[in-house]
Amino acid sequence: MVYNVNFAARIRSAVDIPALRRAFQALVDRHPALRTTFSMRSGKPAQRIHQHQALHFVETDASAWTGDALKARLLEEAYRPFDLERGPVLRVNLFAGPGTEHVLLLTVHHIVVDFWSLALLLTELGSLYRADTTRVQVQLPALGTQYTDYVHWQAEMLAGPEGDRLWAYWRRQLAGQLPLLELPTDRPRPAAPTYRGASYDFNLSDELSSRLKTLAKAHGATLYMVLLAGFQVLLHHHTGQDDLLVGSPVLGRSRAEFEGIVGLFTNPVILRANCSGNPTFEGFLDQVRKTVLAALEHQDYPTLLLVERLRPARDLSRPPLCQVMFVLDKPHRLAEPGTPAFILGESGLRMNPGGLDLEVLPLEHRAATLDLVMLTIETPHSLSISIRYNSDLFEVATIARIAKHFDTLLHHVTTHPRTTLDALSGVLSTSDRQQLTAALQQYKKAGRERLKAARRVATHIFEHHTDNANSYVTHRGLGDPSHPGLNGSSAASKH
Repeated sequence: MVYNVNFAARIRSAVDIPALRRAFQALVDRHPALRTTFSMRSGKPAQRIHQHQALHFVETDASAWTGDALKARLLEEAYRPFDLERGPVLRVNLFAGPGTEHVLLLTVHHIVVDFWSLALLLTELGSLYRADTTRVQVQLPALGTQYTDYVHWQAEMLAGPEGDRLWAYWRRQLAGQLPLLELPTDRPRPAAPTYRGASYDFNLSDELSSRLKTLAKAHGATLYMVLLAGFQVLLHHHTGQDDLLVGSPVLGRSRAEFEGIVGLFTNPVILRANCSGNPTFEGFLDQVRKTVLAALEHQDYPTLLLVERLRPARDLSRPPLCQVMFVLDKPHRLAEPGTPAFILGESGLRMNPGGLDLEVLPLEHRAATLDLVMLTIETPHSLSISIRYNSDLFEVATIARIAKHFDTLLHHVTTHPRTTLDALSGVLSTSDRQQLTAALQQYKKAGRERLKAARRVATHIFEHHTDNANSYVTHRGLGDPSHPGLNGSSAASKH
C-alpha cells in the first residue's frame, strides 16, 4: 500500500461504461508494463510480461451510500495492497452514485508507473474513449521501443565509459561522511519505519509566484532552483546543519524514444547543499543552480546503485542517503494542460478527456516513505504545495509552521535577495514571535470575552434565583409580618 499510486474523480457527465472498460483494456493491451508481474527466481527478482491480461474493472452500486461511506471505501480500495506475483498491477473501480453520477478510482503500483506515465495514460484514455463512443478510429503514436529496451540501454550504458564518468561524479559529490538530516520531531523516531503518512496543503499567491519567476530570471536560474534553494534554507534554519542532502526526482527519460513509454523512469538524484559561511540568498542560489545543472548532466546514474556502491552507514529507522525530498511537477508536454495537478488531486480541478467531464475528488494521503516531501505543483499562474510527512514523527501544527515559514521566506527573498542565511533565520524567528504574540492576544481577548460571558451568566443566575426566592417567600407567607417565623417572627418580636 505504501507504493500505491492513485487518483479519484467524479464523472459529472454521462458515461458509457462498456466504452470506458474497453478504453482501459486497450491501455493494458498497448503498454506491456501494465500487464507485467514480478516474482523471485533463484533469489533474484524477475519480471514476466504477459501477452494478454484481463483488466481489473469493478463496478459498485453506491447510490444508497452516504458520503462518508463512499470516502471510506475509496480509501480502502486506494490503499489495498497489490499481489505483484499474480497481478494485476492496475485496478479500475467505478462507483455508481445517485442519478447518473459516477466516481472513478484508478490505482496503479508505483513499480510500473511514474507520474509522467499517469499523465500519458489519462491523455490516451481520453483518445480511446472518444474513438469508441464516436465510432471514429484513433491512431495513437506507435511505440517503437518498450521499457525493456530502456533497461537494456541503461545496463549497457552503466557497463561502459559513460557509466564510469557518471559514477566518478557522484562519488566526488557524495564523498566523506554523509549527513543525516536531524529535523526536530514531535515524537521519538520508531526503531523501524511504519510508513504512516499525512499531508498538509497550501497555496502560494499568484503575486508571489510571479515574483519568484522574476527572481529566477534575474539570476539565470529556473523557478525550480529558486524553490529548491528556499527549501534548503528552510531545512538549514530548522536543523542548524550546514551540510544538507535533499532528494529530487528527475524524469529519467533523457532519450526522446522513451517519452511515450509507460514505466518507472523517475530517478531521485541527491542534491548536496553547503550553507556554511553565511552566504546571501542570491549567493546560495548560484550554488544551487550549479549543483542542479551538474546533477541533470549526470542524472542517468541510478540512485539505488549509488546506495549499493557508496554503502552509507545504515540506520534502519531512516531511508538511506536522504530523508527529505523536493519535487516540482510541471505541465506535461505530451498530456493535456493541468494533468499533473489533476492526477496529484488538486481540489476543484476539472478535465474533459474524450468527453468525460472529470472533477478531482481528493483522497486522504496515508503513506510516507520519507520524513518529509515538499511537493510543488506549477499551474499557469500559481503554485500549490502539498507537504507529505511521516505522521509518526510530526504533528500537523508543526507542518503548518513549516509551511508558514516557507511562505514567509519566499516573500522575503523576492524583495531582499541579498539577505544572508543567518538574517533569514532571524526573519523566521521574528515571524514566530509575531505569530505567538498574535495568538496570545487572541487568547487573552477570547479569555476576556469568556469572562464577560461568565459574568453575564452568573448575573442571570443570581437574578433568576433572587426572583425565585422572593416568589417562594411571598408564596409561603414568609414575607408577611404576622406570620410566625423569619421576617414575621422578627417583626412580631419588635411589637
